[in-house]
Amino acid sequence: LEAPREYTRALNAVKLERVFALPFIGCLDGHRDGLSCLGKTPDHLSWLYSGACDGELKLWDVAKRRVLCTVQAHDGFVRAIAYSQESSSLYTVGDDKLIKQWKSEAEDGSDLKAPVNTILTGGMLTGISPHRSKPILATCGEACNLWEHTRAQPIKTFQWGVDSLQSIKFNQVEENILAACGSDRSIILYDMRESVPLRKVVLKMRSNSICWNPMEAFIFTVANEDYNLYTFDMRNLNSPLNVHSDHVSAVIDVDYSPTGKEFVSASYDKTVRIYDARQAHSRDIYHTKRMQRLTCAAWSLDDRFIFSGSDEMNIRIWKARAAEKLGVVKPREKTALRVNAKLIEKFEHHPHIKKIQRHRHVPKHVYNARNELRSGRIAARRKEFNVRTHTKRQKPIISEKVKAIVSEQQ
Repeated sequence: LEAPREYTRALNAVKLERVFALPFIGCLDGHRDGLSCLGKTPDHLSWLYSGACDGELKLWDVAKRRVLCTVQAHDGFVRAIAYSQESSSLYTVGDDKLIKQWKSEAEDGSDLKAPVNTILTGGMLTGISPHRSKPILATCGEACNLWEHTRAQPIKTFQWGVDSLQSIKFNQVEENILAACGSDRSIILYDMRESVPLRKVVLKMRSNSICWNPMEAFIFTVANEDYNLYTFDMRNLNSPLNVHSDHVSAVIDVDYSPTGKEFVSASYDKTVRIYDARQAHSRDIYHTKRMQRLTCAAWSLDDRFIFSGSDEMNIRIWKARAAEKLGVVKPREKTALRVNAKLIEKFEHHPHIKKIQRHRHVPKHVYNARNELRSGRIAARRKEFNVRTHTKRQKPIISEKVKAIVSEQQ
């Protein structure tokens, strides 16, 4: 009777998991305009940087849910925030064509009051990414530029017939490789040791954001306007490794977990989705009634929390695993949770357990849009099938007519 008993325990465990699935922790409010970007620092896991559309930069202590420092960083949007471990500095770019360097070593965040260095560039900037171990920055805008901390002019410029670039990221494993998303629907790969770009792949619609897998050197994921996310292997760009669907509007941002096994996406459909890096469909969806269109998302560096920023001026904090208990977990309770997880994994393909585990309540607009997209896909598939079968039926008739004409001529 071992199997029936274990099945019953697995069923109870998966039901309890859904009962305790309360992912929303709280929100950080204080911005006066919509959020445009988020930034993390490995030196302080509880710190979060946020940039707004009015040029304001804030440093938050997430554990205490309070603002440590507020500064007017740029005129116009703060387009991107990046932290460089090599120089222990924060870098921001904005619509005012400036790259600003900020010190962030003080425990109370007080050294964020004024920039320590400012570089005036020749064009609009939309993204920035620091090299992992060298004093080099990559920026994107009208072109891809490489900068040194101490120089006012770029040390290298890459161009490949693109009007502008949207997002740029350095690879965290193969440190000399970087990738960018272009306005001509392209994804371009660069090697900073070369003088020209490496490879280019063009999708059907424009990509909004790109993120490298922090554990696998050649894997990256892009957030696309066609409601999907695409995971590519840079060694073979002919086809994506995986197409991650489920969103019902344009995907704006994507960020990997520190383990590289999962990533989070923020979409214009007012939802945050969490994907297993090897699965096509999301494992969870987060939403609230007040949350509007999302503009940015970030996965915390301790792999426990997710941050999302939206255009109604709030940063929301979520659990990375919805049913996880916060606070002290005793050894006996920890063992019980591990046993329950193994039981659910053992019976996860059983219909009843699978149904309970996968079921999610979604907002009405998402539910209706999903049904509409599904019916459109079914109609397109049916039309393609009818065209194919009609062509097959017509072929023998045409060939018989041709044979008859040929025989008459003979």
